[in-house]
Formats: sequence, C-alpha cells, structure tokens
Amino acid sequence: MKNCVRSIRFEEKTLRAMIAIYCARVHGQDTALCAECAALERYALNRLENCVFGAQKPTCAACAIHCYQPTMREKVQAVMRFSGPLMLKYHPVLALAHLVRRFRRQGQKLAKHI
Repeated sequence: MKNCVRSIRFEEKTLRAMIAIYCARVHGQDTALCAECAALERYALNRLENCVFGAQKPTCAACAIHCYQPTMREKVQAVMRFSGPLMLKYHPVLALAHLVRRFRRQGQKLAKHI
C-alpha cells in the first residue's frame, strides 16, 4: 500500500507542476491557477486518485485504459506537450524521475514477453 500511495503522490506532484507551468506561461497566471486550469487539475487528480492500476500505474500515454473524457484528455495532452520540455528547467528532479519510472516500466513489460 505504501508504494501505491507514494506512486500516486509522485504522479500528483508531477501533474501539478506541469499544469502550473502551463498556466503561468500560457495564461499568464503567476500565483494561482486560472479557473480553467484549476478545473483541469481537479479532474486529473480525481482520475489519478481512482486509477485502477494503483502502484502499477503506467504513464497515461502508455495506458491501455483511457479514463479521461475526450475533451479533458486533449487538454491534458496539450499541457503535457507544452510543459514536458520545460520540466527539465523548472523541476529537473521530477522530470528525470518520471523518465526513469517510464523506462523502468517499459523494461518490465518487455521482460514479461521474453
């Protein structure tokens, strides 16, 4: 259970950071999220909290189950496309940890098929 909570909290922190970067750079909000980004963050965090995979959660892009509504999925994808490259500048530890986790999980998938 601890790993599940830690994994979800890591994903939450990364998601919050990406939305904050997007909102600051695209919507000009420096101190707080605009209403649109705050709603997106609430929605995405709710989806994350209720993820059926728990600790084994893959990155959303690699997930077999797309639990986001299509419009929200497009919004989150736009945030991630925009903020992803900027994460190395603003949150390098989160960015590198996310990449390591992503490649580690892909390696586990490959090992199961060999």
